[in-house]
Amino acid sequence: MRDDLRDTWQLLGISEAVFAAKALQVYEEAGELVDVETGDDGRVWQLVPAAANAWLRMQAAAARKGITLRIASAYRSSARQTELIQRKLAAGEPIDNILQVLAPPGCSEHHTGRAVDIYQPGGPVAEAAFEETGAFAWLATHAGEHGFTLSFPRGNAQGYVYEPWHWCYRGTGDV
Repeated sequence: MRDDLRDTWQLLGISEAVFAAKALQVYEEAGELVDVETGDDGRVWQLVPAAANAWLRMQAAAARKGITLRIASAYRSSARQTELIQRKLAAGEPIDNILQVLAPPGCSEHHTGRAVDIYQPGGPVAEAAFEETGAFAWLATHAGEHGFTLSFPRGNAQGYVYEPWHWCYRGTGDV
């Protein structure tokens, strides 16, 4: 494990036992990123080029069927992940609870620039109820055609809450 991550985890109160117990993987930070979408709040969401191209194709395919897919979150650095965890700790949340919804810095698929948290306008954002939307139904059937897979189904090995909104680009073999 990288020493910088070990130090960050220690500062956040994350033991190395968590890493083993949750079968976590350390991801390399994305290199080249491209802008793919601007959120309603003005935040620009970025992905690596292959994931960006696949996202845009998937988004267009869904739109042709009357489904609007939007990004709630995409690339996130390890430093940003640390900030998010620190904010929750400062609000009094125990680290064990935090680690059910946020990966330790270095262990989030968002660091790769291939993960997107998806929502349908007017629907729930980053909530299990997303699975009840037309967007989720469309993704469950068609996301794989575009190289995206659901990362955290119910009962996932990493112990995260069910995240029907979190999809990661793994490729289609023809990209």
